Amino acid sequence: MVLGLAFAVAAMVLNCVAGLLQSDATTRTTRRRPLALQPRFILGLFVDGLAWVCTVVALRFLPVFAVQAILGGSIALTALAVRWIWGTRLSVLDRVAIGGCVVGLVLIAGAAGVDRPEGAGTAADVVLGISLGVLAAVTIVLYNSRLAWLLALVAGLGFGGTSLAVRSVHIGPDGLDVVALLAQPATYMLVGFWFVGIVTFARALSRGDLSVVTAVFTVTEVVVPGLVAIGLLGDRVRDGWIAPFVVGLVLAAAGVVALAGSSTQRKGQWQR
Repeated sequence: MVLGLAFAVAAMVLNCVAGLLQSDATTRTTRRRPLALQPRFILGLFVDGLAWVCTVVALRFLPVFAVQAILGGSIALTALAVRWIWGTRLSVLDRVAIGGCVVGLVLIAGAAGVDRPEGAGTAADVVLGISLGVLAAVTIVLYNSRLAWLLALVAGLGFGGTSLAVRSVHIGPDGLDVVALLAQPATYMLVGFWFVGIVTFARALSRGDLSVVTAVFTVTEVVVPGLVAIGLLGDRVRDGWIAPFVVGLVLAAAGVVALAGSSTQRKGQWQR
């Protein structure tokens, strides 16, 4: 369990760094050098990859909602980094909402059971496959949308889906078997969810404030797949922690709603 916590914290820090790099890259795009060719965006993808590896390791030891909640600490890290590096100013409402998100995610993480998570069944593959198809269609529809919070929400669902797909992959007692890995639907769904997440996250960053986008993205990435994992993958809430878990969900969700309608979000631009 300690090893899982260590890798989850490492993934949180790396996610924050990747978000900062990718967000800065969106401000440097030109017709001759689009976002996909920006060095900082490419570096951000590399850091994202490192974060993903850390997340995969953490998911082998902890429930989905516990790992995702720890990753939620990137909300606070990002808000502090944005203010320190670029001098971005958030409204009082934004600060309270981000604080509510952080407190909510801490409660969710604390509610995680200590049992090692079990593997997934065929039903999980079916549900994830349908979900991926729906998200892919929504991504196409919203690609040109100017609503950063909505794009961030879809991105959160996409990256959250990667965590569920990781848990759905079966690894035998003899360790990693590449042939067996490539034969599993969850392996390809993992790639699909990641692609949806990275496309919509990049679009959200180009249209909204990094702190707000990160908060909406992170809470969505934590809450939705965490609840799905409880019902679909057998993750457990610690005995006596149902009430704190519910309070955490309410606080995190309320923070996202407040951020989605904030003045910073409506302006949809950096305040440097």
